[in-house]
Amino acid sequence: MELDYSLPHRYLVSFHSKQQAHYFVDFLVIGGGVAGLRAALACPPDTTALVISKDGLAQSNSAYAQGGIAGVLDPDDCFESHIEDTIDAGKGLCNRKVVEQVVREAPRHIYELVDWDTQFDRIDGDLDLTQEGGHSRRRVVHALGDATGKELMRAMIATARSKENLTFWENTFTLDLLTYEGRCCGALVWNSERGYTMVWAKATVLATGGAGQLFRETTNPDIATADGHALAFRAGAQLRDMEMMQFHPTVLYIAGSARWLITEAMRGEGAYLRDSNGERYMVQEHPQAELAPRDEVSRASVRQMKKTHSASVFLDLRHLNAGHVRKRFPMIAQVCRKFGLDIAEDLIPVRPGAHYMIGGICVDSDGKTSVPGLLAAGEVTSTGLHGANRLGSNSLLEGLVYGAQAGEYAARKIAENPEKLTPCVLENRGLDDLEEPLNITDVRDALRSVMWRWVGIERDRTGLHQARQSVDFWCQYVLPRQFSDPEGWQLQNMLTVAQLIIRSANAREETRGVHYRSDFPETDDQRMKGHISIQAEVSERC
Repeated sequence: MELDYSLPHRYLVSFHSKQQAHYFVDFLVIGGGVAGLRAALACPPDTTALVISKDGLAQSNSAYAQGGIAGVLDPDDCFESHIEDTIDAGKGLCNRKVVEQVVREAPRHIYELVDWDTQFDRIDGDLDLTQEGGHSRRRVVHALGDATGKELMRAMIATARSKENLTFWENTFTLDLLTYEGRCCGALVWNSERGYTMVWAKATVLATGGAGQLFRETTNPDIATADGHALAFRAGAQLRDMEMMQFHPTVLYIAGSARWLITEAMRGEGAYLRDSNGERYMVQEHPQAELAPRDEVSRASVRQMKKTHSASVFLDLRHLNAGHVRKRFPMIAQVCRKFGLDIAEDLIPVRPGAHYMIGGICVDSDGKTSVPGLLAAGEVTSTGLHGANRLGSNSLLEGLVYGAQAGEYAARKIAENPEKLTPCVLENRGLDDLEEPLNITDVRDALRSVMWRWVGIERDRTGLHQARQSVDFWCQYVLPRQFSDPEGWQLQNMLTVAQLIIRSANAREETRGVHYRSDFPETDDQRMKGHISIQAEVSERC
C-alpha cells in the first residue's frame, strides 16, 4: 500500500551554492553510531570520508544499548533457530532472505569487534552468552554487564579515529540532503563555528538512528528526533512501515525523573514481572511468560496497569542470587541506588516506553535507497529484518551488517568514479523568518504527549484522527518558518515524521506486531499482510 504526501518545502533554509562554504569528500557518513562508524570503516585508505554527528561521537542511541548483540556462537545453537526466532517475532513482515543474510553474518562481525578490542564479558575465557525475550537459545554477547553499547562505541570510536583518511565533525547538524537531477550529492550542514557548509560527496550514507523523542515516554536520548527519516523524505526517498514503533516493556519509572531502560537481559536471567498486587501476570499471558516478544509483554503490562489502577508494574529479582544480580547489571544497580532501590532486594517499578523505530527508509541488501547516491544503515532504515516486531539484540547486529554493506557498496562506486567532484549550482528561495514568536519547547512537549496518548501502544481510529488534527495544525504554522538553530529544525523534523507515522498507523487496519489497533484487534493477512510505503514528490530548485 502506498500513501500520498504533499511536501511543504524541499529544504529547511534558504541558500545559494555561490554564497556558501564548500567541502569535498569521497564518502559522507551522517551519524556516528554503530552503523555510521561501521560504514566509515569500510572506506578504503586511498579515499576520504567525513563522519558528521549531531552531538559528540559518544552520544548516540548505540551507546545506550544495554543488552548486547545476538549471534550464533554456541555449538548447541544453530543459524536456523536464530532465523526462525527472528521471523516469528516479525509477525509476517520479515524478508526471509534478509534475515538469513544478517543472522549468518553475525559471528563474523562479533569477532571483528573482538579484533577491535571490544571487551565482551567472558566466563573462563569464553564469551558469556545470555538469553532475551523471543530467543530460544542463549546467544547474546554483552559487555560491562549491562553497558554493551558504551563499550562497543568506545572500541569502534578508537578504531575509527586511528584511520588517517577519516575526518569527524562533531556537534554538527545536518539540515538537508543535497540533490541534483534526482541524485544525492551530499548535504547542507551547520555548526556554530563554521555556519552553513555544503558538503559534496560521491556517496552519502544516512545512519542517524531513531525517533523515540516523538513520544513522551521513551528510552531514547534527546538526540533521537527522527532527523534522518525527515532528511530522506524531503529528498524523495521511499519510507515504509512508519507505523511500526517498538515499545520496550521495562523502562524504570520514577515520577519526575528521567526514564532509564531496564535491559531485557534481566528477564533473560530469570527476573519476574509482577503487578501492584504481587501477581506474576505474564504466566497467564504467554507460554514464554516474561520472555515473550516485546510487543506482547508491553501490551500485557498496559492491561495490567489499567486493571490494577497503577502507574507501573514491577521487575522482581529477589529470588535470584544477589551477588550475581549486582555484578551482572552494575549500571542499572547504580541508577536504582540513586532512588534508594536495591535491584537484588527491592521491586523495580517499570512501564513501557518508545524504544526502537522499526520502520524507516526502504533499502535493499546493499543499503541503497530509492534515491541514487544515497545509502542508509541502522535504525533509520527498513531492511526487512525486523518485520513488525524487532527481536531483542538484533539491532546492533543489523547496524554492523548493513553499515558494512553500505560502506562496501559505496567504496566500489567511488572506485568506479575517480573523477574530481565539482559543485552543482543549487539554491532554495522563498523562505523567510517569521516575526511571530513561537515557544518551541511548548509545541515539542505537546507533540510528544499527543503521540504517546493517541499513537502509542494502543491505537484506534478516533485517537489517530485526534492526533492527525493536532499535528497537522502545528505543521501549518511551524513548517513554513525558517529557523536559525537546531532546536527549530529538530521540531520541524519531528512534526514531519509524526505525520508519516500517524498516516501509516491509520492505514493499517489490523493488529500486527508492535502495531496494536483496539478497533481492529485481529491480524488480517488477507487485506493487510504487506508493507505501507510513503514517498513525497520532490521538485528541485536549481
